[in-house]
Amino acid sequence: MFAFRYSRNLAGMTLIDYESEYNNRARVPEHPGIIAGWKEAAAAYRASHAAAELGVAYGASARQTMDIFWPGSTRDAPLALFVHGGYWQAFDPTFFSHLAKAANKNGIAFALCGYDLCPQVRLGEIIEQVRASALFLWKRYGRRIVASGHSAGGHLTACLLATEWKKYDAAAPEDLVPSGLSISGLFDLVPLVPTSVNNALALDEAEAVRNSPLYWPLSGSRVLDAWVGGAESSEYLRQSRTVAEEWKARGAETAYREVAGANHFTVLDPLSDPESQISQRLRALLAGPGRALR
Repeated sequence: MFAFRYSRNLAGMTLIDYESEYNNRARVPEHPGIIAGWKEAAAAYRASHAAAELGVAYGASARQTMDIFWPGSTRDAPLALFVHGGYWQAFDPTFFSHLAKAANKNGIAFALCGYDLCPQVRLGEIIEQVRASALFLWKRYGRRIVASGHSAGGHLTACLLATEWKKYDAAAPEDLVPSGLSISGLFDLVPLVPTSVNNALALDEAEAVRNSPLYWPLSGSRVLDAWVGGAESSEYLRQSRTVAEEWKARGAETAYREVAGANHFTVLDPLSDPESQISQRLRALLAGPGRALR
């Protein structure tokens, strides 16, 4: 199925093939080998990290679990939460354990959360589950969290930043998730409605708008980095650039950053390198004022 829409720009009306723009697997034919590499590296890191807490339940369903990797034997470290992608319909934390290696070397505890997938649940329920995972971490370890996520996980990262936490727990800090690092995220879901991605999501335009954090109000001071691969589609570049611009206009501290030459899958590679710009940025966000407070 091909979905076309018109988008107005300074040059007039431009025809955009949204099906092509958002079909990342078709755009990167070598993706099966990249994903297999993730799986292998993730399994190796789990096997080497005896202190990891694996399969920690934060909710009722079998997929509502998280894996937590600590940088040492103590539980006194700043805490980052990573949310995986897969268009809300694929993957689980076991594909991404290796990303904890760089964080751990930088003194950061790294939690990876799972969630139920579409079409078994609606997208709104996934947002609620990821919120529950953040609240679980706060109640268990008593500290604020920096969120990060890839693709659909970048969308869920933005959702966490724009959450009014006191509506969920009066005792929670208003800035439970004060900052986030989105990698190839999606913030406006309306362009997905006419594409094959929506076969599992079954969103109409009204539901797509409701679940688009681009349009949500922001409470208090927030920091969002929107990273994206330089070789990704024009729509993915637009999504990250737009959220940085729109949220900045509403008072957030934002940055738009391209990873030169990276596609939708290889853009994750630098997060496994403790010296990379993105790993150092995650470290800086956690070291900022209030980021690791008890």
